[in-house]
Amino acid sequence: MFTYETADQKEVRRFRIAQFNGRMATVAAGEETVTGFVRSVLEQESSMPPRWTITIIPNAPKEELKPLRPSSRARPFAEDYF
Repeated sequence: MFTYETADQKEVRRFRIAQFNGRMATVAAGEETVTGFVRSVLEQESSMPPRWTITIIPNAPKEELKPLRPSSRARPFAEDYF
């Protein structure tokens, strides 16, 4: 799990919407970028200005899709006409 802390209300809203809709969210913290599902968005009530702690379950990066067969040629016999 990845824990991220922020004071940006727009960012918190984006994470809450992603959590509610079951979508993945991406966080860029420094040099690290994490993509995954939002598990929780918790407000720290004792801090001023308000801060939130967001917990994300990282998702493994997807492998590149390999084509099942070679790309089709639009005109396979065009060279026969020349």
